[in-house]
Amino acid sequence: MLVVGGGGREHALIYALARSDRDPELLCAPGNAGIAERARVLDVAADDVAGIVAVAVAEAVDFVVVGPEAALVAGVADALAAAGVRCFGPTAAAARLEGSKAFCKELMAAAGVPTAAYEVVQDVEAGMRAITGYPTVIKADGLAAGKGVVIAADEAQAREALGELLVEHRFGTDRVVVEEYLEGEELSLLALCDTRTALPLASAQDYKRIYDGDRGPNTGGMGSYSPVPSVDEARARELVAAIHQPVLDELARRAIPFSGVLYAGLMMSRSGTRVLEFNVRFGDPETQAILPRLRSDLLDLLEAAATPGGLERVQLEWTPETAVTVVLASAGYPASSSSGDVITGLDADLGGAQVTHAGTARDASGAIVTAGGRVLNVTSLGAGAADARSAAYAAAEMIEFRGKQIRRDIALRAVR
Repeated sequence: MLVVGGGGREHALIYALARSDRDPELLCAPGNAGIAERARVLDVAADDVAGIVAVAVAEAVDFVVVGPEAALVAGVADALAAAGVRCFGPTAAAARLEGSKAFCKELMAAAGVPTAAYEVVQDVEAGMRAITGYPTVIKADGLAAGKGVVIAADEAQAREALGELLVEHRFGTDRVVVEEYLEGEELSLLALCDTRTALPLASAQDYKRIYDGDRGPNTGGMGSYSPVPSVDEARARELVAAIHQPVLDELARRAIPFSGVLYAGLMMSRSGTRVLEFNVRFGDPETQAILPRLRSDLLDLLEAAATPGGLERVQLEWTPETAVTVVLASAGYPASSSSGDVITGLDADLGGAQVTHAGTARDASGAIVTAGGRVLNVTSLGAGAADARSAAYAAAEMIEFRGKQIRRDIALRAVR
């Protein structure tokens, strides 16, 4: 098996796949210092479509699991299929759900899926006219690694954000989505899809802002926990039937079959559940909290999802425990990141915590060092949110590197 990607999500996938009774031989491209301890890493960038196909063919890979959205939007699943290699992940056409916020909104409207009111604009003044009140949400139309959303509190912030996106082209797009601001509790709900059926995974909650209390700029995610107390398996099935399945059906109606993971970022508001966004891959860091709770064989599940109709009779098994994931980020993140800082404490007794590497490498002396914005994820299981949270933070405190950033309120909502 080849896992494409080199972050915490891919390390979590490697951990879960290694538990399979089928004992797969695991490869990862490009991987990282932690992944290299559990899989053979290949020096190929995740978004190098031709390179991924070439190594998959050269290594006689039976099955590829794609982690990052950029590779999917670039068409790696299509290219692998053309080369006769089985792949878990949607085609480029289906990946537009994440690759274009405007396309996602249009498709939700066609499928009758509730979302925030919005307008797609291409210049600053049109964007300002589209705003109906503050705060307002401004989103880059293309991929932005979780950092392309601005919640503008006033006219000055809105104009600045529109200028960065439409004049400076910060994320390389010439369109933005301006939408109403929704209040409530956020929820991440992922579903495995086999082009016909959407099968819910356990609920999770992600923490996007860099600072406690949801303050500061957006990040790729500073922590997560699973499950969310208000969303049990029955409620998850209801939400997937109302949100994921209509999108799957609408894509099929357009001859764009979707297989892989359909990730809905939801807002549980007083007026009902609304979709904030759809992603087309495993969430990061939600995956780090969800997969340690999974008792079903992940390899079997992914292969079933890659087969039309393969999930029709699948039942998932979960541990009743709660998982809490705390992200350790480098100095300067999310505006920048620090690299080359030596990490200590990884060989300490971390109380059974699962540490997944997100941005790490080995220096010339062989020491593990920082190599990105989000560096490590520390996940602990517990009888409830309080126990899991306490264990995760205790383990996280034992790991050190210069400028370490950590949110202190992950899963605090669940405890309260």
